[in-house]
Amino acid sequence: MYGMISRFASGKIRRIVLFGMVLSVLGFSVLGGISYRYLLQIEDALALAEVVDDLSSEILEIRRYEKNYLLYALQEDYQETLRYCDAALSIIERIEPREGGLIGADLKGRMTLAQLRDDLRRYKELFSSLGAQGGAGNGEDDALGIELRDQGKDLVDVVRRFVIYQREQILGIVGTLKHQLALAIAAFTGVAIFFSWLVGRRIFGALGIIEHSARQIVQGNFEPLPLPDTSDETRGVVEAFNHMIEELERRQSQLLQEKKLASLGVLTSGIAHQLNNPLNNISTSCQILQEDLEAALPVDPALTRQMLDNIYQEVSRSRDIVKGLLEFARETDFCLKSVSLQAVVLRAVTLVSSEVPTGVRILTDIPADIVLPLDNQRFQEVLLNLMINAIHAITPPGVISLSATSEPGSTEAVLQVTDTGAGIAPEHMGRIFDPFFTLKETGTGLGLSVVFGIIKKHGGTISVESAVGEGTTFTIRLPRMNSGAA
Repeated sequence: MYGMISRFASGKIRRIVLFGMVLSVLGFSVLGGISYRYLLQIEDALALAEVVDDLSSEILEIRRYEKNYLLYALQEDYQETLRYCDAALSIIERIEPREGGLIGADLKGRMTLAQLRDDLRRYKELFSSLGAQGGAGNGEDDALGIELRDQGKDLVDVVRRFVIYQREQILGIVGTLKHQLALAIAAFTGVAIFFSWLVGRRIFGALGIIEHSARQIVQGNFEPLPLPDTSDETRGVVEAFNHMIEELERRQSQLLQEKKLASLGVLTSGIAHQLNNPLNNISTSCQILQEDLEAALPVDPALTRQMLDNIYQEVSRSRDIVKGLLEFARETDFCLKSVSLQAVVLRAVTLVSSEVPTGVRILTDIPADIVLPLDNQRFQEVLLNLMINAIHAITPPGVISLSATSEPGSTEAVLQVTDTGAGIAPEHMGRIFDPFFTLKETGTGLGLSVVFGIIKKHGGTISVESAVGEGTTFTIRLPRMNSGAA
């Protein structure tokens, strides 16, 4: 039995709901049929009770005219008594043929009615005999009158018992109906509670999975959910969510790459300006050497050496700028390597420096001995997003500062990015890391969401403190060991 219930409970929700609906319809149909049957019995019993009341009235009238006749010996009383006897027998004849009804199905009722009929016939015979002898007056008549009165009392007693019996029958039917209705209501309530619990548990379970998945996605976790060991719609919901997670992860990767390219477009104009200075220096050095050669002047080895060193330095500088730009643009798999936090920060500052408006300074205080397991490219993306946001938040003059600390023996390093910009309103603080949330008129709203996801992949945390009109500080905590990475 338990195994059958378990198999049923693990079936599809729609099948359970359909079964519950069918069971409810059948149950209400059976309950309605039973109630209708008992209502018909009550209707018959009430109709019979009315007839029995009429019979009781007829018997009482018989006794009344009987007494008058015995006292006054009037012919009218004699005729009325016989007429009421015939009326009472007629009522009994109407009741007796009710086969299958209350009387026909009940032995006690049939016996009581048969006794009443026989007593009434006996009474009529006695009364007819008394009338044939001319009524009361002699001893023989007195003896017959006494017997007649006794028979009349028996009639009243029998009809009274029959009336009481009919009332008991009606009350019995009503009591049985109430009992069966109470049992049926209790049974249906139990079944309804069971099905509500069963279906509710499955539905709320599926809703719980949906809620958990949605929170997981909001937090940037695209790990597929484990499939439940069931064959119902819950498994289908989880499979659909896993497919959705895969698709969201793929599309998020596309969006992130598009955002990276958009950031690259913003940086390119500044990079061109940065490249212009070393190219001018290279061009100047080459022109000096060319002029000396064309004028056939004696070659000054020291000057030539200085010009070539200058050219080499500016070429190296240009190469580093282009290399940083290419590394930022390249899409690679997530990979942690031990790198100097100072080197990563300085490279990011170099890339963004062309975007810094006049009056805004970028200050760095990163100890050279802090080495962390980082994905170089993605962590630069974190720093670029935070610094670009800070630049947009500042109305010159202003300062953006990047500082890092790591206590000796500590398992984590703390990096803070602080600006003196407009700050973030308290009502927006809880949503700044949500995807697509932005307060800018233009923008995707993915910047800080990307930052949150990358930091989480590194096994770290990011928090924010801000005051309107005073500035904002992002605090990043990163593990110093690779085991902390996700």
